[in-house]
Amino acid sequence: MNGTDGGFAARRAMRFVLLVGVLSLFADCTYEGARSVLGPWLATMGASAAAIGIVVGFGELLGYGLRVVSGRLADASRQFWPIAITGYVVQMSAVPLLAFVQSWQLAAVLIVLERTGKAIRNPPRDVMLASAAKRIGGYGWAFGIHEAFDQFGAMVGPLIVAAIVAVRGDYRFAFAVLAIPASFNLCFVALARIAFPRPEDLEQRDKEDAVVDRYPLDYWVYLAGAGLVAAGFADYPLIAYHWSIHRVIPVDWVPLLYAVAMAVSGGASLLLGRLFDRYGFRVLIALTIVAAAFAPLVFLAGRMEYVVLGAALWGMGMGVHESIIPAAVAPMVSRARRASAFGVFTATYGVCWFAGSALIGWIYDRSITGAVAFCVISQLLALPVFAWVSRRNAGPNSGIAGK
Repeated sequence: MNGTDGGFAARRAMRFVLLVGVLSLFADCTYEGARSVLGPWLATMGASAAAIGIVVGFGELLGYGLRVVSGRLADASRQFWPIAITGYVVQMSAVPLLAFVQSWQLAAVLIVLERTGKAIRNPPRDVMLASAAKRIGGYGWAFGIHEAFDQFGAMVGPLIVAAIVAVRGDYRFAFAVLAIPASFNLCFVALARIAFPRPEDLEQRDKEDAVVDRYPLDYWVYLAGAGLVAAGFADYPLIAYHWSIHRVIPVDWVPLLYAVAMAVSGGASLLLGRLFDRYGFRVLIALTIVAAAFAPLVFLAGRMEYVVLGAALWGMGMGVHESIIPAAVAPMVSRARRASAFGVFTATYGVCWFAGSALIGWIYDRSITGAVAFCVISQLLALPVFAWVSRRNAGPNSGIAGK
C-alpha cells in the first residue's frame, strides 16, 4: 500500500471513530440523563431504598453479564452491525418510555431493559472501534476519542434533566425530552451503518494472526488486576449519599460535581489514551496510583477544594476504566475472538464492580475509614499485576505500545 492509499485509509478510519463517538454522545446523553434521577423518581412512586438498590444493582449485573452472550454471538456470526443496532434500539426505546409508566415495578422492567440493550451493543461496537484503531495511531487513542464524546454526553444529559426538574419539577417530562437525543442516536447509528457497512475491513493487517481457542495468560492476569481496580472503585451514588447525610457540600452541588467528573473523564481520556499508546502499561500503573487518592478525598476531606479534587480524580478514574482498560484487551487476543474477549472481560469486570460496590457499602455502614481503606488497598493490589503484564508486553511486537 502506498502513502496515498494509507493516508486515505487513516482518514476513513478516523471518520468512523468520530461518527461512533457522536452516536455514543447522544446515547450517553439519553441514558445517563435518566439515570441521574432514577433514585428520587422511583422513590416518588413508593419504591423503598432496598427496592431501588436491587433494581439498579440487578440491571448493572445483567447489563455486564449478558455481554458474554453478545460477544460470543458477534464472533460466531460476524454480524457486528445487526447486533449493535438491536442493542441501540432496545436501549434508546426504553428510556423515553419511562415517561408513561405509573408504577415503580414497570419502571424497573424498563430500567433493566435499558441495561440489557447496552449489554447487547457494546461488544460488537468495541470490536468495530478496535478495527479502526491502528490506522489512527493506536487502541488507546481510538478508545480515548470515543470516551471523550461518550463522557461529554454523560455530562450534558444530567444537566438537561436537572434543569427540567428544577424548573418544572416533572420527571416524566424530562424522560420524554430525552426522546430527542435518543432519536439522534438512532439516526447516527443508521448513518454509520450505511457509510461503513464493514468496519472490520478498516483494520490495518500487518500479518494474519492465528485463531486460538483459548485466551492467552496475559489476558486472564490482566483481567484479575482490572477486577481489583473495579472492586475498589466506589459508585457515585454512595459518594453523593455520603456528601448529603454528612452535609459535606450543598445538595445542589451533587449533580454539578457529577458533571465536573464526567467532563474530567472525557477530557482525560484523550490525553491518557495517547499516552497509553506511547508508553504502554506504565501509564496505567501511574494512573491507578493517582486515581486511588479519590477515596480519602471524597469520604474523609471536609473542605470544598479537596472534595472537588476528589470528584475530579474519580472522574479521571472513570476515564481510565472506559478507555485505557478496554483498549489494552484488543491486542491481547486474535481478531476472530475479539468480541468474545470484550464480552468476557467487561462481564467479569462488571461483576467485580458490583460485588465491590456492595462490600464498600457494607463496610461504610460500619466504618467510613474502613471503606476508604478497602477502596485504596483493592486498587493498589492491582499494581503488581499490571507490572507483570507490562513486562510481558514491553517488546516491540507487543501491539500495545510503540505502534
